[in-house]
Amino acid sequence: MKLHNLKAPETNKKSRKRVGRGQGSGIGEQSGRGHNGQKSRSGSKVKAWFEGGQMPLQRRIPKFGFKNPFRTEYQALNVQKVADFIEAGRLSDSITLDDIVAQGLADDKDRVKLLGNGEVSQKISIEVHACSKSAKEKVEAAGGEVKIIS
Repeated sequence: MKLHNLKAPETNKKSRKRVGRGQGSGIGEQSGRGHNGQKSRSGSKVKAWFEGGQMPLQRRIPKFGFKNPFRTEYQALNVQKVADFIEAGRLSDSITLDDIVAQGLADDKDRVKLLGNGEVSQKISIEVHACSKSAKEKVEAAGGEVKIIS
């Protein structure tokens, strides 16, 4: 193939379908809309979820569950994560809430809960808003203490 053999591609020359332009066009009379009904009329706009006046699906299905408006949300902090940060030298043995926020383990507006996933071998003193039973046992077994702040 050389430059003089190249030819521009043939463009799309198909024109749009002009409906309602007589019997001979093949799309006259009802213009592809069928015979009667809501969708055959001009100006018809039927929403995708409209079911013709039948009780809609989102109203037929029962509501379920309960959202407690007074629920206290906690930011989870596992014992293993604390141990990893201490080994890496990013946290000391005495950990306050400010240290946890400074290391990006929680936001300053979050309430922090210490959870017992993982192991801790060092003696640590940690301040949190809440603590699980297993986390408290693991920290105290290593010789440390957990201070609950309100």
